[in-house]
Amino acid sequence: MADKTEETIVIKKYANRRLYNTEKSSYVTLDHLAEMVREGRDFVVTDAKSGEDITRSVLTQIIFEEESKGHNMLPTKFLRQLIGLYGDSVQGFVPGYLEASMEAFAKNQDSLREQMHGAASGNPAMAGFEALARQNMEWFDSAMRMFVPSTGNAADKAESARQNTSQEASDVELGDLKAQLAQMQDQLSKLVDKS
Repeated sequence: MADKTEETIVIKKYANRRLYNTEKSSYVTLDHLAEMVREGRDFVVTDAKSGEDITRSVLTQIIFEEESKGHNMLPTKFLRQLIGLYGDSVQGFVPGYLEASMEAFAKNQDSLREQMHGAASGNPAMAGFEALARQNMEWFDSAMRMFVPSTGNAADKAESARQNTSQEASDVELGDLKAQLAQMQDQLSKLVDKS
């Protein structure tokens, strides 16, 4: 996540709840800190008066803000289970377990994204949309060629022959579909007559 060659940025939190980035000498918001986390920038938040490390509570506050904006990632059941572990005899093991789980998840993010993309592209409905989009682009290209004057070269003639063959195949498919539709209408008529 964080680049180990970068120094840890110190953020000071003042009594008026303002956060001061000592690296940039400017005040920042929780949104700025959230963006720094997403960028992998390492920082520590200290209380300006006491020098106490309050990074954990500020990170928790960022999570609270994200959740209240509707970016719900923490299921209610998980939150209940987590709260239930406070004061439990296994409480000491939970931080290490959660940290190891999140590190494993972070390592597997790329393969998870690839799997999700593969599932979407392997989905028959998605394949149908892709085929439809390809067909629409072919129709659009054909329409555009009608408005562009032909130069009469061999490539244009070959493309024209391919289009004619494609059109003939489409006409045959259309004829087959019409025949099937007529058959279905005939069967429907027979069913209606029987009742």
